[in-house]
Amino acid sequence: MKKLQFQIEINASKEDVWATLWEDNTFRDWANIIDEGTYMVGEMVEGKTVKFISGPTGYGVTSFIDKLVLEKYVLFKHMVDTKDNGQNERANQWTGGTESYSLEEKDGITTLTIITDAPEELEEMFKERIPKVLERIKALSEVDSDTTNF
Repeated sequence: MKKLQFQIEINASKEDVWATLWEDNTFRDWANIIDEGTYMVGEMVEGKTVKFISGPTGYGVTSFIDKLVLEKYVLFKHMVDTKDNGQNERANQWTGGTESYSLEEKDGITTLTIITDAPEELEEMFKERIPKVLERIKALSEVDSDTTNF
């Protein structure tokens, strides 16, 4: 796997960006850019697991939440690749990889940094799609931020 890092500045509070990242409807919106129909099953609680499942294929990955600082940082450790909506194991494409999301806010601008281990065969796809994901998260967060100021 190759470690990739992506970053964007967002004109919104870290609370708004965090909500965009992990609330179900906005998560599905931006995650759809990486893999169509992706959704998350489970709670964002340190020491628990969540499943990221692709809607059309039912393939996904079960990830351990290794570190969680609300509205600031989350580190996922990918444990096992799954199929059948997370019910059965499959290839180990993601097993052992990590993925983190960190937020730093200064003067109302939040910097979102994503660091992910990408399987070699998916590296180019990630380099193409994650910048689009960041732009979508930015747009969703800034809209949410604007509506909370009224």
